[in-house]
Amino acid sequence: MLLGVHCSISGGIINAFDEAQKLGINTFQIFTKNQRQWREKEIDDEEGQQIQARQKEQKVKIIFSHSSYLINSAARDKALHEKSLKALTGELQRCDQAGLAFTVLHPGAAKDQDPEKAMEQVAKSLNQVLQNTSDSEVKIALENTAGQGTTLGRSFEELKTIADQVDNDRIVFCFDTCHAFSAGYDIRSKSGIQETLDQWDEVIGLDRLAAFHLNDSKGELGSHIDRHEHIGHGEIGDAPFEYIMQHFPDIPKVIETPKKDDWDEKNLERLRSFIN
Repeated sequence: MLLGVHCSISGGIINAFDEAQKLGINTFQIFTKNQRQWREKEIDDEEGQQIQARQKEQKVKIIFSHSSYLINSAARDKALHEKSLKALTGELQRCDQAGLAFTVLHPGAAKDQDPEKAMEQVAKSLNQVLQNTSDSEVKIALENTAGQGTTLGRSFEELKTIADQVDNDRIVFCFDTCHAFSAGYDIRSKSGIQETLDQWDEVIGLDRLAAFHLNDSKGELGSHIDRHEHIGHGEIGDAPFEYIMQHFPDIPKVIETPKKDDWDEKNLERLRSFIN
């Protein structure tokens, strides 16, 4: 069972393993740099080797990153677009150095553009970044969004529209439960999550699903509010989490719930109870 959390890299990426060890998890997500700054950070050979050695020693099966929130691959503004391309290229390079499997990416925001044009721009950006890193095997996992503002990826069809224009098998996907619910997918029941994932399979393909973000939602169904809540304490309830835990043991499942006190332990315990 691949289950984990988003781990802190305070003091260095290597420190994320201490948190993972404390929680007894075998997969986790990290930021490889300060996600709210453009300033790039390099991972040198020594640090990369240390990370990969610790992963092997601790038997952590899959580690992946979340790309910077500043990246907007749909940006029409030339300066912002170039910054976004550079940042995403740098993210893939850091993942490669550290031996990470993939990076999760929000597709971007259309702003004042036609959504179709914006998605075309995202695809062009991804093609360019993947070409720039053609010697790497690190993948980009496009994440479904809550649909706040003009963000792209609120529907499975939008994700497919982007991916269909990217000529590269390094594009995979991440399914976020909070985002899906906030975007209007009713996953509150076993039948609801099953129907939603059947729809995902039909539109995108479960074979391209690289990770789950398991988050309850503070916002109501279709609210387009991206605010995560602890498992079973939000508007979604237990049903979809129980279903995912029982049906997708080999896909990494990571919680991104509020970091406070011992809530990571509580959320993990609740999720594990669904398979005991």
